[in-house]
Amino acid sequence: MTRSRRFESLEQWLAWLATLHPKQIDMSLGRVLGVLAALGISQPSYRVITVGGTNGKGSCVALLERIYLEAGYKVGAFTSPHLLRFNERIRFGGRDLDDEALIEVFEIMEAARGELTLSYFEASAVAALLHYTRAGADVAVLEVGMGGRLDAVNAVDTDCALIVSIDLDHMEYLGPDRDAIGFEKAGIVRSARPVVVADRDPPAGLLDEIERRRGALSRIGVDFDVVAVPGGLEYRSGNASPRRFPRPAFGSRIQLDNAAAVIRVVDALAGQLPVSAEALAKGLSTARIRGRFDIVKVAGRDWIFDVAHNPAAARLFREALAELAPVPRTTAVFGAMRDKDMKAVLEPFLSLVDVWHVGGVDSDRGASPESIASLLVEIGATRVERHPDIESATKAAQAMAADRVLAFGSFYTVGPAMETLGLY
Repeated sequence: MTRSRRFESLEQWLAWLATLHPKQIDMSLGRVLGVLAALGISQPSYRVITVGGTNGKGSCVALLERIYLEAGYKVGAFTSPHLLRFNERIRFGGRDLDDEALIEVFEIMEAARGELTLSYFEASAVAALLHYTRAGADVAVLEVGMGGRLDAVNAVDTDCALIVSIDLDHMEYLGPDRDAIGFEKAGIVRSARPVVVADRDPPAGLLDEIERRRGALSRIGVDFDVVAVPGGLEYRSGNASPRRFPRPAFGSRIQLDNAAAVIRVVDALAGQLPVSAEALAKGLSTARIRGRFDIVKVAGRDWIFDVAHNPAAARLFREALAELAPVPRTTAVFGAMRDKDMKAVLEPFLSLVDVWHVGGVDSDRGASPESIASLLVEIGATRVERHPDIESATKAAQAMAADRVLAFGSFYTVGPAMETLGLY
């Protein structure tokens, strides 16, 4: 295959990929399928686990990645978006791909695509699938970007689908309610292959589509469950004896449900990818993920980072905070996309946060600091300070007296805040 050394740096490649397709979001699979066929990788040479849902996807990918690494497999993990560097999206062997590896797969992809164009996300997904093939992966854990049925990762068949949760987000693309969104999320299901649902109240649209697609369904609270026990969790399934494991080292109570769903996935694929009890336990206890209830001490105070960007994620973040010991004074750094239900995201925190530092995020879809500040005042916040960007908002929060600082609202908030503090 002839290669085209179009650009020398990863930054140049990414800038070009952002303009390759006329639409940033284009919900269809035809172009991705065409490029995968041209590359000869339509049928993966490795096992595929596809993780969909509204919230909790990244946590489940991190848990599955770590478990299979502990079991000795060559593991790929694809996630999006990234906090700071594109390299975070494509991982192999527990590490982000370096620039040279990414440039190499982009060169091969460019030589193969012909007249087909790909969106930025589609190009990243194809690059991940290509690298995993070339690197001889045993298993790849793929996070759905949006929806499922028409998402780029759904261009390859999954060996097991995990649908973590269904809630209201991206409604302009996925539909007006949980039934419609559930239908789209169920698009990753394949006939007779296992599908694990970790939503305790799944909408009929999800369950009906899984049944229509003839997926082998396992539901939390029905086919398996989890309870907290001293020092960990207890996983229960049917008539089998309960099994005890350590709980994940990050997040709050909801991570128990995520862990149970991940255990169910591992059990479902045990015939193809056997995992010992020791590897499963070690993977659960050692997995890490940045930006999900991520507590870091900076200059003697706790900073808590969370990419909570929709109402459901914000509620979970607030519930997790309630499990911590109260402190006298809490400050928040906040930025968000203007297409989110910001009122529902912010309201749970009004009684907790004493001072708000709002900043503009580096995205065309970003809400202005002025609009966020006006909304906060409207719903009852008493002290709100506006800043042009997240960096200046973070520095202002760092300079104030506070016992705890929350940085949340978007990947575009958490990443720059961590970078400003020298944590990245």
